Amino acid sequence: MSSSAMLGRSMLSVISPTDPDYQERLANLGRRTSAMPAHVESAAKDIVAQVRAEGDAALRSLTQKFENRTLGAVELSRDAWEAALLKVSPTVQAALEVAAARIRSYHERERYESFEFEAEGVRLGCRFTPLDRAGIYVPGGKALYPSTVLMTAIPAKVAGVREVIMVTPGPSPEALAAAKVAGVDRVFHIGGAQAIAALAYGTQTVPRVDKIVGPGNAYVTAAKRLVFGDVGIDSIAGPTEIVVVADNTVPAAWVAADLLAQAEHDELAAPILIAIGKDVALAVCAEVERQLATLPRRAIAERSVKDWGLAIVVQSAAEAIDLVNLLAPEHAELALENARNLAQQVTRAGAVFIGPHTPESVGDYIAGPSHVLPTGGSARFSSPLGVGDFVKRTSMIEYSAQALSAQSQHILALTEAEGLDAHGRAVTVRFS
Repeated sequence: MSSSAMLGRSMLSVISPTDPDYQERLANLGRRTSAMPAHVESAAKDIVAQVRAEGDAALRSLTQKFENRTLGAVELSRDAWEAALLKVSPTVQAALEVAAARIRSYHERERYESFEFEAEGVRLGCRFTPLDRAGIYVPGGKALYPSTVLMTAIPAKVAGVREVIMVTPGPSPEALAAAKVAGVDRVFHIGGAQAIAALAYGTQTVPRVDKIVGPGNAYVTAAKRLVFGDVGIDSIAGPTEIVVVADNTVPAAWVAADLLAQAEHDELAAPILIAIGKDVALAVCAEVERQLATLPRRAIAERSVKDWGLAIVVQSAAEAIDLVNLLAPEHAELALENARNLAQQVTRAGAVFIGPHTPESVGDYIAGPSHVLPTGGSARFSSPLGVGDFVKRTSMIEYSAQALSAQSQHILALTEAEGLDAHGRAVTVRFS
């Protein structure tokens, strides 16, 4: 009997490692983000080409076409920016300032220091220099994200980026307040693949940037993939995901709320429960359905839960941690006993939330580390957005004549082995 049948029908699909379709169900999670639909890729390619050819004129026509919005000035004026700030409530303003201070404090600890050392007449070093200009993309569709402004712009500013450019299809007063607090230099009210192209190649109004960061829809993601190489990008991000490991020491209502916090982002969001014991799975599944009934964004969250939600029943914490590392999720939440010690065993996750009083929401808004995280299992090899994304490393090498002479025979041996005679002559000519 499958786990779904054993536990009864549930909106959150229940499986266990003993089910015959278990491996297929896990593999299906990866398919949700691995392939870009051909029509999206094709449309993004056309948009990028049009912006490269026509500049601001393309931004205006594409904004009218896709957003039914007439784009006057491409850049938001400083007066309009300041006027929007007056619409932000004091409560929200205070929250943005607290969050910004915490994010800045965390990322200041990530700063890199250049170094040099000398050995046997050879001076070597590594020099870290910030990017000159960075672009941040802030979504403006199903929800408005002032938090994304803070989480992308502040690490850039801490790194020393001279100019941070923000693009967004519809800047809310709250997003503009966040931009002011974070130190954003200029704002352009453009969005979609056309905004990515403008940042990558520049237009008559939008300056070309060195790197583009921030989440967006499928067309934004496709455009980032297309311009990569001409400009740096943070990652090819997919829909959000969370894996919550829970046992019977944490109320089911808390766990369900954490799953739904991710589900309400997007219909493609994946809320995954790893339940230690079938009773935990039953309780959380019931709570998910109960809480969905009163959720304002119920339609989005319900689609996410039905299409991509899973409750995986395991028998031990060790089995649960192994599964977390297999899934390599964007967010891993440990809502169980001995969470701090178990967290040391999680080696594949964008961010780990430890203990019953650390819901993923704190990471989205105020904890400190950037909430721009690797998705779709890419936490196997990728890291959260941070100061390192906005600096370049340059190797510094200086030889004395004596050092070059001392190493010349080794260099020549290797140039001969590779058949690159000119490389060897570049050494010997200095002693002929």
